[in-house]
Amino acid sequence: MRIHKEKALLLVIDFQERLFPAIHDHEKLSKNVPLLIEGLKVLGIPMIVTEQYVKGLGPTIPEIAATIQGVDRIEKASFSCCDEPQFMMELASSGKDFVIIAGIESHVCVLQTVIDLQENGFHPVVVEDCISSRNPNDKLIAMDRMRREGVIITTYEAILFELLRYSGGETFKAISKLVK
Repeated sequence: MRIHKEKALLLVIDFQERLFPAIHDHEKLSKNVPLLIEGLKVLGIPMIVTEQYVKGLGPTIPEIAATIQGVDRIEKASFSCCDEPQFMMELASSGKDFVIIAGIESHVCVLQTVIDLQENGFHPVVVEDCISSRNPNDKLIAMDRMRREGVIITTYEAILFELLRYSGGETFKAISKLVK
């Protein structure tokens, strides 16, 4: 199934200060996720950002916060973003079908959101190198379940070039510069 930029949005799930240092491969995430966000901004892809229980987990980490300036964040208490009415309202009003996902933790908020998005008729697109969990095995199990559920799995570089579609031009140059 081809993913078209006109039908896509980005969902950034819970990259928060108090949880992030405990996440497996968090150094890789702090590099990959901003590249994904910057690339999708170049392509004009809208985004929704969530934060889980900010009082306890803190705000979005600075590396990501710097790339999402001007984007409102939806605070949630539910694990699944789909159980948050404001999220569902923004998603429905976006008119988008494909939800590109970067987030933590893979086996909790990401997995539950992915399953609920499918149940609600959306196509979740999980960016494998932009998600993780504290325990690497939890991510492995979550990825296995998502694959069995028929979820689209990709990488940040693959989704950027899929949405770009053609080489040449300023947008191609900007995306190429980001991924090098």
